[in-house]
Amino acid sequence: MELSSLGLGTYLGQVSDAADAAYVEAVGTFLAAGGTVFDTAANYRQGRSERALGSAFMGVARERFFASTKAGYIPMPEGADDEGPRAWFHRVLEKPGILSVDELVDGCHAMTPKYLAHQLDISREALGLETIDLFHLHNPEQQLAHLGAEAFYDMISRAFEACEGFVASGKIGAYGVATWNGFRVPPGEAGHLSLSRLLKAATATGGRDHHFRWIQLPLNLAMPEAFLAPTQDIDGTALTPLAAAQVSGLKIQTSASIMQARILNQLPDGFAEALGLHTPAQAALQFTRSCPGVTTALCGMGRPDHVTENMAVLAIPKLDAIALASLFG
Repeated sequence: MELSSLGLGTYLGQVSDAADAAYVEAVGTFLAAGGTVFDTAANYRQGRSERALGSAFMGVARERFFASTKAGYIPMPEGADDEGPRAWFHRVLEKPGILSVDELVDGCHAMTPKYLAHQLDISREALGLETIDLFHLHNPEQQLAHLGAEAFYDMISRAFEACEGFVASGKIGAYGVATWNGFRVPPGEAGHLSLSRLLKAATATGGRDHHFRWIQLPLNLAMPEAFLAPTQDIDGTALTPLAAAQVSGLKIQTSASIMQARILNQLPDGFAEALGLHTPAQAALQFTRSCPGVTTALCGMGRPDHVTENMAVLAIPKLDAIALASLFG
């Protein structure tokens, strides 16, 4: 399957039947326009984003789409507020022996093998998929300050071992890490993730043919660090996150490709037209999808009109290296 250079994200939107229905319609429009990549997470819209995608996928040939999801946060479902968070946690996770309070970080995050397995099965059921193409650890850097570097990478090794087991059992095709600050901040800053150490953990766990194949990180015109900042050390060479992933053979999803629409009012007049496009959203997406190494630029598209506007970008060539460089002087 060819992976589309734009992917439909499902983070934003109200927790409502109307929002679900709009997402289902948007998925149909996206598929009709040639889109193939969909991204979600167990905690998006209290689990409703996964279920909306599952509804939209019904009747669609499996080879027509690529689905990625994430686990790490504790997704409180609808109705849990009536029960109370502590009572819900005890009933659903603690009493069955899936996750203890002591294993929580910041009261909301966990990446133990048992919890990842539990969450993956919930996601597979919600999406209606026997095999999810890509399973991300969701913002693993959330645990760095709590654990310290050595304990953190030990935890990553155990999580990767669990993910290799998920691949072997046919529950996922590959795994990765979906990050926010981790790859963008330089070494020495809080939350910095070393891609080199992650690859070392994957190799130690799964051998040279490990299934750690993807990373996800923000990239947009206001947050260009993935493209510009040499935050990663690969064999003694400082590289940008995009370049480091490329030389390591990893595919890349970008999140926040239009910064949840906040960037659109910051673009100068005439910017889109100068790129041969019509709207600020199209211009922002054209930058992100054109950056070398980016496999798919994810963008929240909760309505068919969002899809129609954004997918028009696919009709023109990506920006070349000179044009990209000129955007930053």
